[in-house]
Amino acid sequence: MQSRTPHARVGRPRSAAADAAILAATRAALVELGWSKLTLQDVATRAGVAKTTLYRRWAGKNELVVDAVAELFDELRLPDRGSLAADIEGVVLQFAAILARPEARSGLMAVVAESTRDAALRERIRTSIVDRQKRLVLQGRERAQARGELPGEDDAAAAARTADLIFDVVAGAVVHRTLVSAEPADEEWVRRFTQLLLLGLGDAARAGFAGTAGQGGPDGTDARGRDG
Repeated sequence: MQSRTPHARVGRPRSAAADAAILAATRAALVELGWSKLTLQDVATRAGVAKTTLYRRWAGKNELVVDAVAELFDELRLPDRGSLAADIEGVVLQFAAILARPEARSGLMAVVAESTRDAALRERIRTSIVDRQKRLVLQGRERAQARGELPGEDDAAAAARTADLIFDVVAGAVVHRTLVSAEPADEEWVRRFTQLLLLGLGDAARAGFAGTAGQGGPDGTDARGRDG
């Protein structure tokens, strides 16, 4: 009897070196040409690959630029500085430094603008950039809980909502500061922002409504009232 084991896909394996060259070329083209003049042919020429190589990996310019920007944010690491405040300051300073780079600034603003007309692009930004970087919030919270700086959370759904909110607050504040207001997110600003963030986290933990803000309890009271 013949084996019915599925055949392995035949073809040239995807080259990590080619991917890296293409993404680097995309960022260089963004800085030099800007979004409107960037073409896949220009990127292919800069990367030293055939244009068809790009089309085998990315459907078009939008997706390519998102992945080129996402690779920059993948450089973010949560430092272990001994306290939640110091850890937050460390990662926020890294984030601000990445946003200060011309390729990150031009690329992020371009794809966000394009995504207002493209639901698929919004989804790619969410999965490739936002969801991947939420790992930093989860790591930081877990570390702070192990130190006893934050209470544990038994409700997994509420904990996930809290992580989403923390990410939105941090990312929104830093992006607005650096890209919209065009002000520096220097060490002094980051220190004051971190203090404000931790005051909010502390109040939420003491009130017992972290992750459930705006949701009424069974008796119609909010979580703050429910805790007395």
